[in-house]
Amino acid sequence: MLAELEACLLLAVALLGPGLGTQAMEGIKCGGVLSAPSGNFSSPNFPSLYPYNTECSWLIVVAEGSSVLLTFHAFDLEYHDTCGFDFLEIYNGASGDKGNLLGRFCGQVPPPPFTSSWHVMSVVFHSDKHVASHGFSAGYQKDVCGGVLSGLSGVLSSPDYPNNYPNNVECHWLIRASGTAAVRLVFLDFQVEGSEECAYDYVAVLGAPGPTHGHHYCGRTRPPTLVSLGHELQVVFKSDFNIGGRGFKAHYFSGECQEVYTAVRGNFSSPHYPSSYPNNIQCHWTIRLPLGYRVKMFVLDLGLEEPNSLTRTCDFDHLTAFDGASEEAALLGKWCGHHLPPPVISSHNQLLLVLHTDRSTSGRGFSVAYIGGQLELMVWASFPHLLCPNPLTVSSSPYSVIHSGDL
Repeated sequence: MLAELEACLLLAVALLGPGLGTQAMEGIKCGGVLSAPSGNFSSPNFPSLYPYNTECSWLIVVAEGSSVLLTFHAFDLEYHDTCGFDFLEIYNGASGDKGNLLGRFCGQVPPPPFTSSWHVMSVVFHSDKHVASHGFSAGYQKDVCGGVLSGLSGVLSSPDYPNNYPNNVECHWLIRASGTAAVRLVFLDFQVEGSEECAYDYVAVLGAPGPTHGHHYCGRTRPPTLVSLGHELQVVFKSDFNIGGRGFKAHYFSGECQEVYTAVRGNFSSPHYPSSYPNNIQCHWTIRLPLGYRVKMFVLDLGLEEPNSLTRTCDFDHLTAFDGASEEAALLGKWCGHHLPPPVISSHNQLLLVLHTDRSTSGRGFSVAYIGGQLELMVWASFPHLLCPNPLTVSSSPYSVIHSGDL
């Protein structure tokens, strides 16, 4: 128990540093480390008016391998269009890193429930020198089975994964993309008790094209990649009273983190580019051209976390290109730091680009351009910023003819 407490305190100091707790009017105490499996916290003086010129930081740390579910019981802060005066910020990890920011909130509409993608979450409350309201009250708990997932990407898994899941559980996850964007769900591992029509243990996915009551999966075969019809996808896991398995693990991607490009040329960039990209995400961009085409991709700008200083390899944030539609395809390149790599060319009509970021240190991200060409007669742009309306016209001056044997 003492060792766990020491580890928790060390983590708190490392993540929040000397600013842990409060910077407030004299006599006002708030913030701190919350390390119990569940608990509640609130703004100073709640439900009375909170004080002026106050900043409080809470670090929620639960057992490693768990996640944190944060919910709000009451919420009333001074309103501003951009929440520039009094506000509450929620971070997926340390509050000192803006790449972890999940959202900033004010007014009287409570923030939605948030589920962290690891065992640490931070909450920061700030008030200025004018106008006070009643503040907020919130609760948290660890080892969440289900929840509302709203980040650009994340991971969900059955309880106790990769160990056998317990009997008689039912978990509901709602994955919600921002705006009208779709949600993509990719299963990485799957082992659930098999039965005819998946009558016992199963994973159900609702909100994707297919049966009215959703897709039900069981057994040992990984379900296919599923894409939502709207901006939400619901995942249900249910086990009965006996016979279990390892369960499942899946990645979800939403919004600007899971695009598919089918035009013969185009360009795209990391989330929030050229501002800092979020921490702890994994994004997939697929270039899918007609059969008989290949893809040439140019990296125009690269600003990721530097390589590991000991190994000089991209062990932290990195960008990876695959020669196909999945991460099981051949590797075309893996990059980090700021050095621009040479163009890469797919052997067929699809290319997958994956951005992986860890829990700390972000950069401006990347910008890429691509162009497609037919296998027998390919015309590539010599300079990607000059991609013009007719990339397969041999007579256009910035282009040169490349036969498939020259690639």
